[in-house]
This record gives sequence, structure tokens and C-alpha cells, in this order.
Amino acid sequence: MEPDFLLSRLLYRDGLILIIDKPAGLPVHAGPKGGDNLERYFDALRFGFPKPPSLAHRLDRDTSGCLVLGRHPKALRRVGKLFQDGRVEKTYWAVLRGVPAEAEGVIDKPLKKVTTDPRSWWMQTTAADDPEGMATVTGYKVLGTAEGLSWVAFFPKTGRTHQIRVHAASLGCPVLGDPVYGNEEDKKRAVPMHLHARAVSLPLYPNKEPVSAEAPPPEHMFKALQTCGCNPELSKPFA
Repeated sequence: MEPDFLLSRLLYRDGLILIIDKPAGLPVHAGPKGGDNLERYFDALRFGFPKPPSLAHRLDRDTSGCLVLGRHPKALRRVGKLFQDGRVEKTYWAVLRGVPAEAEGVIDKPLKKVTTDPRSWWMQTTAADDPEGMATVTGYKVLGTAEGLSWVAFFPKTGRTHQIRVHAASLGCPVLGDPVYGNEEDKKRAVPMHLHARAVSLPLYPNKEPVSAEAPPPEHMFKALQTCGCNPELSKPFA
């Protein structure tokens, strides 16, 4: 990556936050073994500030789309409170293997982390009375279907790790190309994951309209989206 490649992926900028279009396949921060990551490119986003911006939340390595950054500690605290209070509206687009039984609904299934060793873990749904379970709620709406695939908008009400991916799989319709919860054939063929943070909206300033941004879907999702009736090149507001 060029040191300033994120400049072309900037969706919104003001004195408190930046919103960028995160590319798929790049982790937001370095793992235990290091390696390339999004944070190493943040210096190009200072825009005159003394320090680079910082992550206000996370996206999985293979998820693309809207990512909010705070430009200084005070901004991070302000945005963090909005996320904590559930006041940030997020919309994800996904292409799923299969078609949900209901065209729209709410998935209200707690999640817990399962660990076999420090390097092997995953999330799974659990019973409502499981003391290890974390309350997890995701709304969804099917936007189009074809050839055993569905184009679905997800509206997470909570912010758990792998939330949309696990909830989609719980419908019997995993995210196309999900390397953990997905179709075994997709895993063998190394199909890229078709999950995209399409839009975000934050009530950042009192008595003003929320700050909003939309990110166009990545090219690897184009074919499947088109199959399901979406024209991703138009990047029109979601239904």
C-alpha cells in the first residue's frame, strides 16, 4: 500500500472525526505477529493535527466499508459514548448463502466466545440464561434474491465481535465466503467474504442533523450483488 492510500478512501472529515472506507483483507491493527494493518497508514490522515487519528470502533479484517476514527482523545471519548449508548446507526450489506425464511425480522440471540487455545476461538449463539452469554440484537431486511443467494441489509443494535456473521449463520444462511462460519465449499475455494459496512450515522452535534456516510461496495461483491438485483456501481442509498 502507498503511505497515503487512505486519502482516496476518505468519506467524511471534520474537527472531531474522520470516516474512511476500509478495504477488505486488511486488519485494523497489528496482531500478535505484527504484519500490515490499517493503523500504520493513519499518519497521512492528520490534516495538520499533531497526532494521527485513532480507531473509534472495529471492523473485521475481511469486512470493508465505513470506519469511524476520532481525531483526538476528547473526540474519541465523545464518539465512544455514542457507540456505548447504542446511538450510532449502522447498516451492513451482505450476500448470504441461502434465503432467510422471513423477509425481514430481528435476531435476538446472545453470543459467547468459545476458546480452545489462545490462537483458536470463535463466537456462537447461546441460551438466554447462559451466564457467559452477551445480549446481541440484529435487525435485517432481504433486499433481493437469486440463484440460492440473498442480498441482505443488517442493522446491528449491539456491537459484539462477529455479530452479523454469527447471526446470519444462525438463520441457516451464512455470509458468502465467511472463513469461520461459512459454507465449506466457499472455504475450500477461498471465496472472499461478502460483508460490507454500507453506512453509518452519528448524532455527533446537538441540534444538527446526524453525521452520515455511505461506502460503495467493494468490487469482489459486485457479481453476487448484481445477481441479486443490485447495481453496486450506482452506490445508491440502501432500501
